[in-house]
Amino acid sequence: MIDRRRLATAAFVVVAVLVAGAVVVATNPGLVPTGEYDRTTVTAVDGESGETLATVRVRVADTQSKRYTGLSDTESLGENEGMLFVHDREGEYAYVMREMAFPLDIVFVAADGTVTRIHHAELPPEGTSGADLTRYPGRGKYVLEVPYRYTDDRGIEVGDRLRIPAPWGPTAES
Repeated sequence: MIDRRRLATAAFVVVAVLVAGAVVVATNPGLVPTGEYDRTTVTAVDGESGETLATVRVRVADTQSKRYTGLSDTESLGENEGMLFVHDREGEYAYVMREMAFPLDIVFVAADGTVTRIHHAELPPEGTSGADLTRYPGRGKYVLEVPYRYTDDRGIEVGDRLRIPAPWGPTAES
């Protein structure tokens, strides 16, 4: 015969573990597997002439979990590789170099594809905790992360534009 007290205790423990796990995942979205990233090609063009400045093959981070993880699990980027972060709406955002293995350029981009801000983000000192990480703020709907000083090397500046293909971005040729 089954001891009802033991069964009730076991059921309580299982429920408590499930609730604790749900709380941990809810407060740390980076713990949830992100799945495969979609990939696309983003083209940077001069804001005045429309001349192509660079073409970048990117992984698309278009969910909260993917945006939280970002490039943290990446050892390096190739010369014309990056990540495109897609937010639900244009707004003020800040990015940090959490668990990064290499420095980056962080490029904020408005909903219409216009570059609004560029940061050259160095690696944080060894042992820097999350609360002490440098915040790189900007306004946009998109954030492009590319290798460090990539924007300088390609002449990408505030006011230039990114052509971001559908379904993620504006498809206008301007």
